[in-house]
Amino acid sequence: MDTPQKLSPTTIFLHWIIALTMIALTTIGFYMALDHIYALYDWHKALGVIIFAFILVRVWWRIKNRWPVPVRQYPPLEHRLAHIMHWVLIISTVLMPISGMMMSGIGGHGIHIFGWSLVPENLDPTTGEAIAFNLTLSQLGEETHEILGYIFAVAIVLHAVGAIKHHIIDKDRTLRRMIGH
Repeated sequence: MDTPQKLSPTTIFLHWIIALTMIALTTIGFYMALDHIYALYDWHKALGVIIFAFILVRVWWRIKNRWPVPVRQYPPLEHRLAHIMHWVLIISTVLMPISGMMMSGIGGHGIHIFGWSLVPENLDPTTGEAIAFNLTLSQLGEETHEILGYIFAVAIVLHAVGAIKHHIIDKDRTLRRMIGH
């Protein structure tokens, strides 16, 4: 269990495996979308599906274990902003893979995990282009994935800035606790 002095190995592991993977996936997503280079698309989708399993475990762990107790008392506004930011991050990590799976799976592009097909492609036999199983839901997934990508990127930066602030300015144990010290 987590304490104000120390976070559990499970909390630390789930935080870092999800954080590093989601940062990588967000970076790859922006690279593909902005440069229209989709060579990493299959890896992006496969890792997104795999990390979603860890995300669900983390949500369950957070519900079971509750939010970590702050290492010290903070001004009410700072505490409230940190709490909001954690909710934005948790909700985004849940909705990013869901919206991506909606966009890809319902959009007829299929979802594959390194050769294993979760959702088959739905291709037009004459053109080879994907045919959406449900165009409205696929477009909703695409719009949600794109908008959340920007929100998530900003939230990641703000979260990192907050962690650095705790370490350098406040000189408290918040960051050290998250790296297991």
